[in-house]
Amino acid sequence: MARLDRMSQAERDAILAIPCPTFPSTPWQPARPLADCRVAIVSTAGLHLRDDRPFALTAGGPGGLPGDYRVIPTDSPARELVMSHVSVNFDRSGWQRDWNLVLPLDRLRELAAAGAIGSVAAYHYSFMGAAPPDQLEAPARRLARLLAGDGVDLALLVPV
Repeated sequence: MARLDRMSQAERDAILAIPCPTFPSTPWQPARPLADCRVAIVSTAGLHLRDDRPFALTAGGPGGLPGDYRVIPTDSPARELVMSHVSVNFDRSGWQRDWNLVLPLDRLRELAAAGAIGSVAAYHYSFMGAAPPDQLEAPARRLARLLAGDGVDLALLVPV
């Protein structure tokens, strides 16, 4: 795990200079019982299918634009996922032992089988977490439309 106290001053300054967005209001929806909810996962682990394009930090690179995401079908086996997160401060060792740390599909399936959630979404999504926050709004809006089209009631956000 990257720790600020182990980074150079220049790295700390760069990370701490990233502006956090503010919003005039917070939209809220009354919650449905979890047992009736269709759940999707949105991760920032930089995951994609083996035959999909990797992530890139720069616009126009082979991995697309910053803030881009990849679609992961719910029936994807762990062996078909690749992590192309490009941050040098990113520790992949936990993911290599258990993919559920960054994409907890097995846990969602268990919750659905136990009746704790209504169902698991057909698709899940992964961003590359080093994307600048100001470049995430347009992709997030596109993703929200996809989630709504899949009948998703709630998204489990997995920041990595």
